[in-house]
Amino acid sequence: MEQFKIIYPMSNKPESLADAFIHHLTYERRLSPLTSENYARDIRVLLEYLKKDDLEQVQAPNIRQVIAQLHGKGLSGRSLARMLSAWRSFYYYLIRDHRYQHNPCVGLRVPKSAQKLPNALSPDEALRLLTFPANDILTIRDSAMFELFYSSGLRLAELTKLKPTDINFPESTIRISGKGGKTRIIPVGSFAIQALKLWLEQRAQMIKTDVTALFLSHRGDAISARTISHRLKNRGKCQGIQQNVHPHILRHSFASHLLQSSGDLRAVQEMLGHASITSTQVYTHLDFQHLTKVYDTTHPRAKKRS
Repeated sequence: MEQFKIIYPMSNKPESLADAFIHHLTYERRLSPLTSENYARDIRVLLEYLKKDDLEQVQAPNIRQVIAQLHGKGLSGRSLARMLSAWRSFYYYLIRDHRYQHNPCVGLRVPKSAQKLPNALSPDEALRLLTFPANDILTIRDSAMFELFYSSGLRLAELTKLKPTDINFPESTIRISGKGGKTRIIPVGSFAIQALKLWLEQRAQMIKTDVTALFLSHRGDAISARTISHRLKNRGKCQGIQQNVHPHILRHSFASHLLQSSGDLRAVQEMLGHASITSTQVYTHLDFQHLTKVYDTTHPRAKKRS
């Protein structure tokens, strides 16, 4: 088992306590580096606005004032709720490990913001985005990545974690490692399956030793999330799509188009990997049927050619 050293703050200064908290998240709670950095960013915001040398003196009105200031600067209710949750966790840590007596974030609420339907491509735009010549190793890779995004509604982080062994070609499914380490099996449409087969033929020519990632950079190592986003954005421009094309817009498009065709909210929730159906309800409010039947009969890129 990997050993780690518990880090105690050098002082009771807020910055030192914050560093100790992030170390606790990373090495004791074993949160991902990205999650720990998100916590660190939110804690830095709190310290910047509080401007106090003693965090134990902070009371609920002080936290309310920070929330009001941030809301006045245009932060959404969702962003504020995330920040408040991070601050609350920080104070629970201070109570547990540093003998603080109270948590000023308990019982506070943030202003609600209107839920908006995420931006999505139209079905015609999605078709135009995905219809391009795949005539070299990089465009063959890009075709497989973009088809899989739209076919199965993956998050960007989920796509970068994929390995060839996660694909089940006989069953046309893929195993996804999602948020919180949760695994789900979801269908993959025939267009994406074909694109993945073509890419795997090319992948063997460029892979470096010991690289397990499904999608590779031109150097033969695992492709970065930044490169994927850049390639997708440029492809959108090349295909004449006016709005900004990014990985999450294909996830939104997947959900929107499937729900518009099927009305199966529960099925889409399962495929998106949402823990709560309220996350899926931003797309629409509809009933559910059978997951695989809905996917095979309604998703534009799952239909078999006649």
